[in-house]
Amino acid sequence: MEPVPGDCNDSDTCNRYSYERIESISKFLLDRTKQRPEIGIICGTGMGGLADMLEDKEIFPYKDIPDFPVSTVPGHSGRLVFGNLNGKSIICMQGRFHVYEGYSVWKCAMPVRVMKLIGVKTLIVTNAAGGLNRNFTVGDIMFIKDHINFPGFGGDNPLRGRNDDRWGPRFPPMSNAYDLGLRQLARTVAKELNLEKYLQEGVYCMLGGPSYETVSEMMALTLLGADAVGMSTAHEVIAARHCGIRVFGMSLITNICVMEHDSEKPLANHEEVMETGNRRRKDLEKLVTGIIMKLDTV
Repeated sequence: MEPVPGDCNDSDTCNRYSYERIESISKFLLDRTKQRPEIGIICGTGMGGLADMLEDKEIFPYKDIPDFPVSTVPGHSGRLVFGNLNGKSIICMQGRFHVYEGYSVWKCAMPVRVMKLIGVKTLIVTNAAGGLNRNFTVGDIMFIKDHINFPGFGGDNPLRGRNDDRWGPRFPPMSNAYDLGLRQLARTVAKELNLEKYLQEGVYCMLGGPSYETVSEMMALTLLGADAVGMSTAHEVIAARHCGIRVFGMSLITNICVMEHDSEKPLANHEEVMETGNRRRKDLEKLVTGIIMKLDTV
């Protein structure tokens, strides 16, 4: 792999893709599509139907894109989909990457930088999450107002390594990671679609996975202020904000976390996550469509 210029003290940082290498990936895609999207969507587990909404689709399986990772998790199709939605050009990741699949956190976030060089200015990130907030119910849609990046506490950040100023500053602020104007727009659209009763707003916590959380871990997360927990998203948002892309994020609450020791309630499982995603698919598609139609107003 092509190393980043400068001194490296570990092989993972040394192997991080350079600006030029990511530029070559974006050029590969731009040379093969007529689309020039300014909106990007990352589909969470079971939410790949968001890409199916697009018209005039041009599809690139991840395995056919040079230097691109591949998805290994059920519910993640592993395709980049270009297309149009109500006259807006869009690029959609039908499947994301996770550190528990064996990828470095920078590589999981790398497609966001590809989107930046393709021309994306607004990113919509979705995920399936477990509900920590006792007021949440399965099927709720949580607009993300902030996140807790647990891997980052230990230094595992997608921006780790020598900074390239062409992406953004060495120390980017994250206090406004999730755009307030986009959240306000989303609330307006949800009200118009009569989805208010399913609507929540809160803090998303990213853990590494793939094991689900213990009862004690979930209790600790609630003390930190987390409302929902999952295994993605935060690193993508950090990469997006670093390079100036504005972000709207939402979590589909696919299960309620069990926070009592020795409980006999059903255990968290991937099948439940998939089933809830399929059940709320149409509502999510309508919500995303409505947001995209009105993006020009914010």
